[in-house]
Amino acid sequence: SELEVEAREIERLEKVTQSGAISGKVLLDRRYAKEKLEALLRSQREALRLHGLSDRQVDAIGNDGRLLRDLKVIAPDIDQHSEDEHEEELRLSQNSHRSVSYVRAESHKPLVIDQLQVHKGQAVVAGEMLCSLSDYSQLFIEGKAFEQDMVAVAQTVERGWTVEAVFPDARGKVIVDGLKLAFVGNAIDPSSRTLSLFVELPNEILRDEVNDDSQRFITWKYRLGQRLELRVPVERWESQIVLPVDAVVKEGAEWYVFQQNGKHFDRVPVHVRYRDQTSVVIADDGSIFPGDVVARRSAHQMQMAIKNQSGGAVDPHAGHSH
Repeated sequence: SELEVEAREIERLEKVTQSGAISGKVLLDRRYAKEKLEALLRSQREALRLHGLSDRQVDAIGNDGRLLRDLKVIAPDIDQHSEDEHEEELRLSQNSHRSVSYVRAESHKPLVIDQLQVHKGQAVVAGEMLCSLSDYSQLFIEGKAFEQDMVAVAQTVERGWTVEAVFPDARGKVIVDGLKLAFVGNAIDPSSRTLSLFVELPNEILRDEVNDDSQRFITWKYRLGQRLELRVPVERWESQIVLPVDAVVKEGAEWYVFQQNGKHFDRVPVHVRYRDQTSVVIADDGSIFPGDVVARRSAHQMQMAIKNQSGGAVDPHAGHSH
């Protein structure tokens, strides 16, 4: 090879230079040429390794000075093949690896392939995108608050109060409480005049199965784009009684609940301080006490039943048997 020729020439020039027949510059030029050939040889050896040749095959080419006339390439089964890197001569990496730590890595939630950019058998290059993965174990709920609610939302974050998420369900509504309000946006949407707020939502796996083709399918409970309602607390009242909205009925200007008294229920007037679509806040003024048994629903039906039985005005002490 050229490198061997240069080595022999340098050896000859070293002897001649000592006698003074040739200047030392000629010897330096030859040594510099040898270094360039050695650098070129190293790069070519690495190029052969990148093509999958083993160290033994590369050394054989370097020692014999002849390229391989044939190369055995075995295409592995796409779905089932051995991962032992020492089984085949032609492989991408010749470097055996050793773990620097024997501490077992913490288990993490499974990732879901959203987009697959390649197919089986396709040739890829380094840096090419193969697929996109998503971690749905922890989501964010993006809520919208009106501009005038900025102060109330900021106070909720400052006080560390949790919020509720209400998901529509075939059987009604599902309420998820104890959610953390992570952060509030810094800009107001100029078109809707609303402010974005983000709530952490831990996700759950509903289905995790592997079919006969060893394909794994995962279904998460909450999904991107799912619509819901957020309930953000703006004020806290102490020592109040909270009941479902169906536990209270209005008659004229008065509100009533039905308290159990033996085998029947008595209608008891109460002072309603707040009422929304799901709950009613009743003042703890002695009309009823914590621990009293009241009808949690169907208060309106019980009120109508009392009217039908009395045939006129409602008797406050009348009862409806159950």
